[in-house]
Amino acid sequence: MASRDALGKWGEKQALKYLKAAGLHFLAKNFSCSTGEIDLIMVDTSSAIVFVEVKTRTSEEFTPTEAVITAGKQRKMYNAARYFLATHNIRSRPYRFDCLTIILKPDGKKNINHFKNAFVM
Repeated sequence: MASRDALGKWGEKQALKYLKAAGLHFLAKNFSCSTGEIDLIMVDTSSAIVFVEVKTRTSEEFTPTEAVITAGKQRKMYNAARYFLATHNIRSRPYRFDCLTIILKPDGKKNINHFKNAFVM
């Protein structure tokens, strides 16, 4: 990949394909507000809103990819999710926070791991 931004955009496209193939429906991408940002917002087969953080790396040599979702990042996602729900007038609907990690190997193959309910606030 040419740059970190290009790798991230590629990873989000891969994540969206993966989640759609798993039966989730797309709502929004790169939702941003003053309290935080959410990579993908989906709806699962039970009609729950799924807020997804996508992490793409070329290696896990130093740190496991899922470890970069710190408590601070979780708080920002939670606040952004609450803002999304409020501004879209979504009430009384279950929601969860997932993490999808993608490791792009040197040979072009990818490993995707989907952590459902990666954290709870």
